[in-house]
Amino acid sequence: MSCFLDTSIIVRYLTGDPPKLADIAAKVVDGEGDLKLTDVVIVETAYVLSTAYKVPREVVVDSLIALIQKKNITLYALGKQLALEALLLCRPSGRVSFADAFIWAAARSDSAEIIYSLDEKFPEEDIEVRHQP
Repeated sequence: MSCFLDTSIIVRYLTGDPPKLADIAAKVVDGEGDLKLTDVVIVETAYVLSTAYKVPREVVVDSLIALIQKKNITLYALGKQLALEALLLCRPSGRVSFADAFIWAAARSDSAEIIYSLDEKFPEEDIEVRHQP
């Protein structure tokens, strides 16, 4: 049976807030079942932690890396290694957004050679970013 996690579970799990919901989230995440995360949930969680909870970017990245590395967590349509690389692109500064990093990872996962973007900060690691046709 496939079980996916929603952003609300991940945010409660990582923040411990509020405690009652965090306990429920911990029982799910730390349980025995195999769980799947989508890239959308990872990006949305990063956004919520950064904006609503004011968690420093480095802590957000480190927390998501630890979550992804849990044995019972798999990523839907994206390998863990590329997701980890995407998160590490975000860690040093605000230069690379979480969303752009996961678009980059999806393109790499699909063996794409080119990404079209008007964003001058789009990550260019191991892929060609074109800002015009």
